[in-house]
Amino acid sequence: MSGTSKALGRIASLLDESSFAEIGALVTARSTDLNTDPKALASDGCVTGYGTIGGRCVYVYSQDASVLGGSIGEMHARKIVNLYDMAIRTGSPVIGIIDCAGMRLEEGSDALYAFGRIYGRMTKASGVIPQITAVVGNCGGGAGLFSGLSDFTFISKDGKLFVNAPDTISGNYTAKNDTAGAAFQAEKAGNADSYETEAELFAAVRQLVSVLPSNNETANDDAQCADDLNRLMAVTSAGNAAALIENLGDAGSFVEVKSKFAPSVVTAFIKLDGVLTGVIANNAEKVGTDGKAVKVDNVLSADGCDKAADFVKFCDAFDIQILTLTNVKGFENTLENEKRIARSAASLAAGFASATVPKVNVIVGDAIGNAANIMNAKALGADMTISWDSARVGIMEGKLASQITGASASEIDAGLTGAADAARRGYVDQVIAAADTRKYVVAAFEMLYSKRGEDVYKKHTSI
Repeated sequence: MSGTSKALGRIASLLDESSFAEIGALVTARSTDLNTDPKALASDGCVTGYGTIGGRCVYVYSQDASVLGGSIGEMHARKIVNLYDMAIRTGSPVIGIIDCAGMRLEEGSDALYAFGRIYGRMTKASGVIPQITAVVGNCGGGAGLFSGLSDFTFISKDGKLFVNAPDTISGNYTAKNDTAGAAFQAEKAGNADSYETEAELFAAVRQLVSVLPSNNETANDDAQCADDLNRLMAVTSAGNAAALIENLGDAGSFVEVKSKFAPSVVTAFIKLDGVLTGVIANNAEKVGTDGKAVKVDNVLSADGCDKAADFVKFCDAFDIQILTLTNVKGFENTLENEKRIARSAASLAAGFASATVPKVNVIVGDAIGNAANIMNAKALGADMTISWDSARVGIMEGKLASQITGASASEIDAGLTGAADAARRGYVDQVIAAADTRKYVVAAFEMLYSKRGEDVYKKHTSI
């Protein structure tokens, strides 16, 4: 191996013990511009290789900030590109551990072209193998795009993720608003799935890899499920969506993604009868930092739509069945949201409509207005729509409708129809008690197991 650098130590912390095999340890930079000594550039600042997580093969690269700040040049990038080529051929995930000063200025246009090569390989791999970025130091400038090109990004609490550094943005500076900071990137920008200590970060990556399929042709399902398929639900409230999803899934299978961003929408992976399932749910309650419940307005925001749309696209690309838990009363009604909501909501609607995997929608609370349509409604192509018998269905929430019609909000709310009325019109397939949700959802997906991805091709009828 190329030494005992911090980069190697991080790989050892991530992978199964003694499973790492390094590739390209002897690669060094070719450039000698600005008096750079290529002999001093161990592995050209990037350790690459493969190993296992939970016994499953993954490819990993880890940048070494002790070598020119982990900056990316020609050979550094070539090692990453070669790693991607091997990962695509073998159908295994790629994990990038980023600690990078950005572009290696000493190499000029060679370094500039090097970034383009990495972007190209990441795009080629998208939808074929899962890509995870773990930011443990700086991830700035051109390297900032690695996050956007990845499927999932984790950042350590002291990590920095940016395209433009905070102090270079007009009217902004780090002390005022650290746009590169982990909290901003996870909570405000939504570019990171979570932020935590480095040890917690690697644990989160391991947990996610254990859930995800290795590629778009290989399922990560369990042969047998130890949890009772007919188990009654202990959580029968639509308020805390994360708690509801966790209770619905097989025991111990719940993994939430982007938990700190757009809290009115929860996205998570669970298993149902051992089958990996992506869940998108409207949320009305979250747990605060003090452990107490905090109310969240269960409306669709632009951020929430973008978060959900990205998740739907990932699930569809990797053939992961999709479950939605609908409890939405409209769109967020603010000036800032209005700037983006039309396009973001359209992106989510298109994502659901074009997804060809099995899709089940459960109305667990409110299904009011067009926001309910966008949450995987039957009109958008949900294969099965189930509703709790306590659900409310209507065109518009009373408060907003009263501003248009002049009628009181209470009168309009009283006129909202229940699930039975929607079922009579064919918009709902089954009306159930909340406690029975797990067994009905499992049965629905079992029925859809052999669903074909596209319309059946035929030349003509045989009648």
